[in-house]
Amino acid sequence: MKTLTQAEEEIMRILWQLEEANVAAMIEKMPEPKPAYNTVSTITRILANKGFVDYRKEGRGHVYFPLVSKKAYTKATTGKLATNYFKGSYKSMVSFFMEQEKLSIADLEEILNEINKTTTK
Repeated sequence: MKTLTQAEEEIMRILWQLEEANVAAMIEKMPEPKPAYNTVSTITRILANKGFVDYRKEGRGHVYFPLVSKKAYTKATTGKLATNYFKGSYKSMVSFFMEQEKLSIADLEEILNEINKTTTK
């Protein structure tokens, strides 16, 4: 899966949340200072060219919608993070976040509970 820039990821997060939107609706969801309409429109077209979004014509404009789910993108980027920085070891990745104090014992217990739910299905 292709890598997205920070600006492209911001647009994708908005589209995942809204499920579909025109450029004006996307801008409305963005924090201040709001980017220019042409900037958002250009980034959205780039996402379409990369295969992340598609659109349908509506009136004089377009309504965009994601083709790649948030779950699929998260899985791909997390896998790439583990491969590129932790030699493919999720254990090393979790250990790193523990060392950086980004994960608490309570967080780990929640993760273990989720793993147990998944493996008992």
